[in-house]
Amino acid sequence: MFGFHMPNFTFADARGPALFDRVVEQAKAAEAAGFDLVTVMDHFYQIGGIGPETDPMLEAYTTLGAIARETTRVKLSTLVTGVVYRNPAVLAKQVTTLDVVSNGRAMLGIGAAWNESESRGYGIEFPPIAERMERLEEAVTIAKLMFTEERASFQGKHYSVENALNSPRPIQPGGPKILIGGGGEKKTLRILAKHGDIGHWFGGDLEDLKRKKRVFEEHCSAVGRDPSQVVLTLGAGILIVESEREGKALLERIPEQRRASMRAVTPEQGADFLQPYVDAGFGGFTLNNPTLPTPEAITRAGELIKLMKPKAARVA
Repeated sequence: MFGFHMPNFTFADARGPALFDRVVEQAKAAEAAGFDLVTVMDHFYQIGGIGPETDPMLEAYTTLGAIARETTRVKLSTLVTGVVYRNPAVLAKQVTTLDVVSNGRAMLGIGAAWNESESRGYGIEFPPIAERMERLEEAVTIAKLMFTEERASFQGKHYSVENALNSPRPIQPGGPKILIGGGGEKKTLRILAKHGDIGHWFGGDLEDLKRKKRVFEEHCSAVGRDPSQVVLTLGAGILIVESEREGKALLERIPEQRRASMRAVTPEQGADFLQPYVDAGFGGFTLNNPTLPTPEAITRAGELIKLMKPKAARVA
């Protein structure tokens, strides 16, 4: 499974109405290159490491709905929705609508939220992390009920629904798959083991990721879940280039705080670099538009996908 993530909506030569034209251009290029999934952030401000918070940021579900009408194959999701941003029943309705609009290509990407600045700016409650984790589990529970039942009811500590109607029903049998972002070992990975179809971790050292995967498997055992039912995906942290010389030049233009976690590789080198992660049981990787800013760069990433697809898992 390969995802093309679009956290950046700042284009030097595309502003105003032309901005979304560029978004569509990138999404179409990703689909043509063989990516399985196109994602956007669910943020209201730009985040550090990508740009200043004053940079343009499109609302996630409006954007995904519009991308749905410009694509035909790729799955569509946030990476990921912060649980505090929306009432979970309304969120389930939004994702169901995206599933209908896209003819069965929606996924629910969700996490515990972290950006207190935008929550404060928008007047959104931002409780301590322990409560946000409780809210995350309740929200996923409600979403699964609304995806699978004609009338959903649930009474939790933070959220409740009573005979909630979700019509039209999702196109996908059983509803959109649930992607849970984050690698917190005590709570997030337990929620992933119990409820998730896909887990996304934002990179890291291979040995530490293997250890974290063992923790996840222990949670699966505790809840009676086969860990092979969950696809574990990673942020790849690589630049796809034609030559080492080009890679060196590109790395020099990346902010120093991000450069340390990036590696410039040709498609062949990228396949060699990612293979140990596949061997360790990771079934997918995400590349993003700050490092693949043009259709040509996205097409080059497609060469890596062709090399890796027989070995990496896909979402049905």
